[in-house]
Amino acid sequence: MIWHPYTIQKGSPTPILITRAEGEFLYDAEGKSYIDMVSSWWISIHGHNRKELVEAAQLQLSKLDQVLLAGFSNEPAKELAKKLIEFSGNYYKAVYYSDNGSCANEISIKMAIQYYKNLGIEEKNSFIKFSLSYHGDTIGAMSVGGNSIFTFPFQSILFPNIEFLAPDCAYCPVNKTRETCKEECLVSLEEYLEKNSHKIAGIIIEPLIFGANGMRIYKVEVLTKLRKLADKFDLILIYDEVFTGFGRTGKNFAFEHNQMYPDIINLAKGLSGGVLPLAATLINEKVYNAFYSEKVEHAFYHGHTMTGNPTACAVALKSIEIYEKENRLQDVNILEFYLKKYLKQLRELLGDCIFASRVLGGVGAFELLSTQANLTKQVARECIESGVLIRPLGDTIYFVPPYTISKTSLEKAFEVLAEKLLLKKKQGLLKEPTFY
Repeated sequence: MIWHPYTIQKGSPTPILITRAEGEFLYDAEGKSYIDMVSSWWISIHGHNRKELVEAAQLQLSKLDQVLLAGFSNEPAKELAKKLIEFSGNYYKAVYYSDNGSCANEISIKMAIQYYKNLGIEEKNSFIKFSLSYHGDTIGAMSVGGNSIFTFPFQSILFPNIEFLAPDCAYCPVNKTRETCKEECLVSLEEYLEKNSHKIAGIIIEPLIFGANGMRIYKVEVLTKLRKLADKFDLILIYDEVFTGFGRTGKNFAFEHNQMYPDIINLAKGLSGGVLPLAATLINEKVYNAFYSEKVEHAFYHGHTMTGNPTACAVALKSIEIYEKENRLQDVNILEFYLKKYLKQLRELLGDCIFASRVLGGVGAFELLSTQANLTKQVARECIESGVLIRPLGDTIYFVPPYTISKTSLEKAFEVLAEKLLLKKKQGLLKEPTFY
């Protein structure tokens, strides 16, 4: 049997067997279609089974399936590294490959710590992290994520870091509005760094959107302030762009919203268009130079068996080519327009039980205020029965469809969701908020 991830083992519905996919649609063994409103965990930015990506994989496999990247190289890995550096503004010096976002984040925090070790600075061993952050499920990645259901069972083996309340413009931790906010949510962080920066190696954050902990969106000015704090206190600034990279926020990368580069960015998910596992960590010259040495102890001793896999890299190259050629950012802008339109209609239909509605780029989300625990899971099951795949995060219902999704599919998805929620309201299972 398969032990399915993030799944209660007893009493959960039998997983749906998917046998093929195309565009925004998944098809089960009986031929029933499902609109994939979550891009199969946020990765299928061009839609499923894009012909050119499949052909790129087949062509590369016909020539070279795999070769170790220690002491050897391959053309797709070389070309992709060159393309990623160019695509991210020619600011980064080097690309370090891995095979998933958690490992990319793990690499970045190890690099940040060793950066200071290589400079002869031993004290900088901890990180600033944020309460709503999720950076993956390996031990290091969990250690720099917010304390949550993902990390609670493992607290005793996580290495200690300093957690601050996450900036969140829907539920401001210091009771400000977007109009009155002056990034006061970072005041306590700055005060802490004034006294303790000698112990801190870096700051790691999901830029603009905290994904797995509820699609919580915050202002770009927060990132500007973090860049200034990192410079002031000599810290490595790391962006986990595993989710936000490749257009999800309406820019190629979230850092483009203020044109202030982090020292390290981590990429995965949309990198290969959802076809093969691949991740990349991009490192700036300052960090790279601390490792540019003939000393054995200055080398970075970290690797993955499939690092720089030629087929995955070939697919990623083709994915970026399609992304640029077909102007995916324009698709995201159109998607943003319709997400705002349909969420507004949903709010008008259901009233204030739809709370904290928010959209950024190809991400739409809201909180569902209910009188029954786990109502969002029930709604999700009913939507799936009607051919619409959503996967709530707690009380948050969100949408991150492929950028290429048709207007017809979007309309159907929201119609199905509205129908299910309206029935719940009539049954008295939704409630109005008692706060604003």
